[in-house]
Amino acid sequence: MKSLHPLQLEGTHRLPPELPVALLTRHSVREQADSTMAGYHVPLTAEGVQLAEAWGRQLPRPVSGCWSSPVGRCRDTASALLRGADQLMPVELSPLLVEPGCFVHDAQAVLPRFFELGPVAFANLHLSEPLEGIHPPQAGVLRILEHIQASLGEAGTMSIHVTHDTILAAFIYGLMGCSSLSGEDWPWMMEGAWVWLKDHEVFWIWRGRYGHRLLSELK
Repeated sequence: MKSLHPLQLEGTHRLPPELPVALLTRHSVREQADSTMAGYHVPLTAEGVQLAEAWGRQLPRPVSGCWSSPVGRCRDTASALLRGADQLMPVELSPLLVEPGCFVHDAQAVLPRFFELGPVAFANLHLSEPLEGIHPPQAGVLRILEHIQASLGEAGTMSIHVTHDTILAAFIYGLMGCSSLSGEDWPWMMEGAWVWLKDHEVFWIWRGRYGHRLLSELK
């Protein structure tokens, strides 16, 4: 578990026992990529599989359902989490969770700029100004929240959603209303955000920090 972000379990005592919650998480440790954006073929390492299984054993709630990006390293992370949690259930695949994901509507317009700037600098542009080919952060956040809301189980359970760093970063920092990031803000592999909804608000825990926001502020 030494590769897991040290704050991943911080704040989980604030998860509401009377409500279902979701964990939106980056995949586990993968092999080194040859370029800025890891191709779909880059798999988990043996350490990455072990980390996901170990984290699955530490999950604070029973799992009600599991969704993943169709990319192999995400599917394998989801399967390893479920094995660790001793939960027998299928992994459902969701196109919302795959790169370039629900924040992008014209990949041809976006990807050259992404490769030019790199993920953190590109994320800063996305969070701070309109960009060709990409939805505003709030629009993508709402689409993921709709997916999460439709997948929630019973009170006291959690759903798992395995995605990529770019989507997790756009979601959580868009939700928090951030306009700039540093490299230290970037999601670790196997790091995730806890999310739940109540009435007209969305709540989250990210790196031990609790926050909430009216859904109407995202529209």
